[in-house]
Amino acid sequence: MSDRHVGQVADRVHTIVADIFRSLDRVLASVVACYRASGSFACADLAAVRPEIFACLSSTHEVVAGAGVIVAPGVLADRRRWLEWWQAPPEQDPIFLDVDLNPESLDFYDYTAAEWFAVPERTRRRHIVGPYVDYGGTDTYMLTFTAPAEVDGRFLGVVGADVRAARFEALLLGVLAASPAQITLVNGENRVVATNSPRLPAGSLLLDPGPDRVELPGLPWSIVTSAGDRAAL
Repeated sequence: MSDRHVGQVADRVHTIVADIFRSLDRVLASVVACYRASGSFACADLAAVRPEIFACLSSTHEVVAGAGVIVAPGVLADRRRWLEWWQAPPEQDPIFLDVDLNPESLDFYDYTAAEWFAVPERTRRRHIVGPYVDYGGTDTYMLTFTAPAEVDGRFLGVVGADVRAARFEALLLGVLAASPAQITLVNGENRVVATNSPRLPAGSLLLDPGPDRVELPGLPWSIVTSAGDRAAL
């Protein structure tokens, strides 16, 4: 495996991730502006952020399956918790994701415990989670990209985007197919993010990654080359 092939895959990965976070940066700027302009930050104020959320869904050319703002508990004046989250079904208008935020309910969705929320809250840095099965939303393998929203030291929550793992891999197929040997993008748990091997679906576990691994700076992923093709879900 040549350094050229690894470099091409790495460059393409960084470009895709940068595009996703660039869209989220615009949502983030809108959240901050909305918070600063509001005398008492309330749920209805988040309607002003929706144009940027919808722009994120449309400008990423069907890459992003869902996007929005997840507000930290106690930030809004009229709601203890809130998800301003919208999904983008193919060739349809965005659909609001309605989840149960009542702590007394059996179906209570405690998003504060989710890695994509808890890590940016703790580190105040961007984070990527997955691939994981999104049982509560699409029942498909998903990657979630989040960034913290903060004003004057106060944590407001996170802005985020969901990307289907299969779609993310499709964006890499050109550079992956150019490699004469097996090349696989994995997360920190050796779960497959993308690969040129038909035997390794996204989300599967690369059982024998081998020693040939290149860490991607600034990302929780590595490129593994010349690995075996055995996998287990």
